[in-house]
Amino acid sequence: MTSPDTPAALLAAPLAVIILAAGQGTRMKSATHKVLHPIAGKPMLLHLLDTVAALSPAREIVVVGKGREQVEAAVLPRGVRTAFQADQLGTAHAVAQALPALDGFDGNVLILYGDTPFVGADTLRSMIARLGAPDAPGIVVLTHTPPDAGAYGRVILGAGDRVAKMVEYKDASPAERSATLCNSGMMALSAANLRRWMPLVGNDNAAKEYYLPDLVTVAAGEGIAAVAVEGAPIEAIGINSRAELAAAEAEWQQRRRAEMMAAGVTLIDAPSVWLAADTVIAADVTIEPNVFFGPGVTIASGATIRGFSHIEGATIGANCEVGPFARLRPGAVMDEGAKVGNFVEMKKARLGPGAKANHLTYLGDADVGAKANIGAGTITCNYDGYFKYRTVIGEGAFIGSNSALVAPVTIGAGAIVGAGSVVTKDVEPDALGIARPEQKGLAGWAKRFRGRQTAKKEIS
Repeated sequence: MTSPDTPAALLAAPLAVIILAAGQGTRMKSATHKVLHPIAGKPMLLHLLDTVAALSPAREIVVVGKGREQVEAAVLPRGVRTAFQADQLGTAHAVAQALPALDGFDGNVLILYGDTPFVGADTLRSMIARLGAPDAPGIVVLTHTPPDAGAYGRVILGAGDRVAKMVEYKDASPAERSATLCNSGMMALSAANLRRWMPLVGNDNAAKEYYLPDLVTVAAGEGIAAVAVEGAPIEAIGINSRAELAAAEAEWQQRRRAEMMAAGVTLIDAPSVWLAADTVIAADVTIEPNVFFGPGVTIASGATIRGFSHIEGATIGANCEVGPFARLRPGAVMDEGAKVGNFVEMKKARLGPGAKANHLTYLGDADVGAKANIGAGTITCNYDGYFKYRTVIGEGAFIGSNSALVAPVTIGAGAIVGAGSVVTKDVEPDALGIARPEQKGLAGWAKRFRGRQTAKKEIS
C-alpha cells in the first residue's frame, strides 16, 4: 500500500511506536486494567502489540498510569518500554511523558491507543508512506467514517486530503458536529517535529486538557500541513466498557469465522463457534454448532469437531473425531485418525493413531498407543493429592468398561483389561488383567430379602 513515489529513505527510517494506555477505564468497573481485558482470549493491548510487531519498530513505548503494575507485567517480557503519566491531563500530556524514552531516536513515530486494538498493519504502513510523500506533510492523521459519528472528534478537510481543522466533539460547533469524518486519535509524524511541537500545545479548551489533535494547529502555525488517511471504521473502535468489549469480541469473532470459511473450514452454524486469537484450523475441517476454542488449539485437515465440545491447548491430528460434548484440556494430543466421543475429557494425554475413547472417559497424564480402545467409564487415576503420575497403554490394548487405572501403571501392547477392574500393577503385553472381587451367587437370597422387607413394611 506504499506509493512508488515514497522516498526509500523514509520507508527505511527507524520507527518508534507510542501506545497510550494510562486511562483508568472506570466504565469497565474492573480490578483488571482496561487494556488487559481479553478479546478472543488475548488482552487487547497484546493484539495491538502483535500488529505493531509486523512493522519491526526500533522502539515501543507504552504510557501507563493507574494500574501500571498490571500493564508493565504484561509488556516488559516483550521488551516494551513504559512511561508513567501520574496525572491524567489529556492525550498530548500522555505523549509528552514518552518523550524521554525517545532520547537519541531519529525517525518516525506512530501514536496509537491501547484500547483501540483493531488497527491494521497495512493501514499503519499507509500512514508512514503518506508521511514521506513528495508534498511532505508534517502529520498524518488516521480518520474514519463510522455509521454513527456520535461524540468522536471531527476532522474538517480542505483541499484533497489536507486537514483544515480538527476539533473535539465537546468543543465543536453545530456545523462542525455535522461532519462525518472522524478522528481516530492515531497519527504519524517525525520524532523531530514531535519534540519541537509538543511544548507548544496548550489547554485552552472546555476540559482544560492538553489534546493531541492540537498538534495539527501548531504545525499549521509553521505553515506545515497535516493530511488524513482514512481507515475502516472497525480500525478505530475504542473499548471503554463491558458492552463495547462484548461488541468488539463479536466483531472479531465474525471476521475470523469468515476468514476461516474462506480458507476452507466448514462451520455448520458459524455464530455458535467461538475461536481464540491463536486458533489454527486447516482446510476441510468440519466444526459442528456450539463449539468453544480456548487458546493454543491446532486442528489438522479432515478432522470433525462435533457439537458442544470445549477445546483448549490441544493438538488434533488429521481425520480425528472429537465429541459431541468432549473436553480437551491443555496438553491433549490426538494423532491421525484418533477419536474421542461424548463426555470424554483429556488432559496432558496423547491418543495414538487410530486410538479410541468413545464415551464417558477421563484420560489424564496418559500415553495411549495406536489403535488402542478405551472402554466407557474408564479413568486414569493420575493424582494422589500431592503428585501426578503417568499411565501408559500400549498399541492395540483393550481397556474394558468402568476400569480405573491407578498410575503409575503400564498396560502392555495387545493386553486386555477386564471390565470393572481397578488396575494397580503393570499388565504384560498380550495378557489379560483382571482386578475385581470374585462374583458369588446365593440362590434364593433375593426372594427371601423381598419377603423380609415386605413384612417389615406391613407392620410399620
